Amino acid sequence: MDKLEQVAASAIRVRGLCKSYRVFKRPGGLWPAVRSLWHREYEEMQAVRDLSFAIEPGERVGFLGPNGAGKTTTLKMLSGLLHPSGGEILVGGYTPQLRQTAFLQQITLVMGQKQQLLWDLPPADTFELNRAVYDVPRAQYQRTLAELTELLDLSQVMKTPTRQLSLGERMKCELAAALLHLPKVLFLDEPTIGLDVSMQVTLRQFIRDYNQRYGATVLLTSHYMEDVEALCPRVLVIAKGRLRFDGELKSLVHSLRPEKRVTLRLPGPAPAGVLEKIGTVVQSSGTQAVVQVPQAELRAAMSYLLDALPVIDLTVEDPPLEEVMRELFAETDGPAAKTEGAGSP
Repeated sequence: MDKLEQVAASAIRVRGLCKSYRVFKRPGGLWPAVRSLWHREYEEMQAVRDLSFAIEPGERVGFLGPNGAGKTTTLKMLSGLLHPSGGEILVGGYTPQLRQTAFLQQITLVMGQKQQLLWDLPPADTFELNRAVYDVPRAQYQRTLAELTELLDLSQVMKTPTRQLSLGERMKCELAAALLHLPKVLFLDEPTIGLDVSMQVTLRQFIRDYNQRYGATVLLTSHYMEDVEALCPRVLVIAKGRLRFDGELKSLVHSLRPEKRVTLRLPGPAPAGVLEKIGTVVQSSGTQAVVQVPQAELRAAMSYLLDALPVIDLTVEDPPLEEVMRELFAETDGPAAKTEGAGSP
């Protein structure tokens, strides 16, 4: 496949992307404030640095990083809201900052802390407004709205003023409003923030269903690792604006934490010294114990535990993703990204 064919095949293609800001700096106090009227000092801040990746049509990719890593800045550049300082972006074959009509009809950006619903009007009015903005044919609009209403269970809230809806109901309506034109590329920035557990599960299932039904590409940022584990087989991790990892989520976990977590349920406290023989004791209180065991020694450890203890129940899992991400984010000064190659431009 030549370069032109590769570009056409990729839903999102980023190469050498950079974004910098010129930030005004001055110390506090009266005299510096007066002086700044005539003389200002600026500092160049790099939000995104030499970022490169490619995402294929239909992929669901998690976009992870600590606060201030450049995630939202990148999403805004991908959706055309910000112009890059350098590098190249292609989304669906279009250059986002040109904001061409055909490009805008292919994408949507949903931000969990922003809303497009009209506050004093019911969601149905916002939906009708979006139909007009995107010039969606009436028959297609009614068909799509019926599907989204069923998938998100919106029939009871369509005529209720937005201000009277719960946070979960508003977020479902936000998603419906953003998808009425059936975009092929979804940029989702913290779509489940502030929602309760059951509503998070509902929205994750909806995003997965939409992805599978329409073959849409999804780029998701979230600080809830449950969102990432449930939706994103592949993850991009950035820190200080640089790509740190590009590959399968399982590979990220195994590369940083090759150990397994063994959780035991016992009739009473484990005898002293038994658990320490097989690995690192993470927790041991009452009838439950958690031990971290090297992967290569897992089989022998299991056999030893079952022989040495009256085990009622036993489970083996990977270390929690939150711990893995904390460890990766702590290594923010590493020079290069870890990649598996499949998603690299």
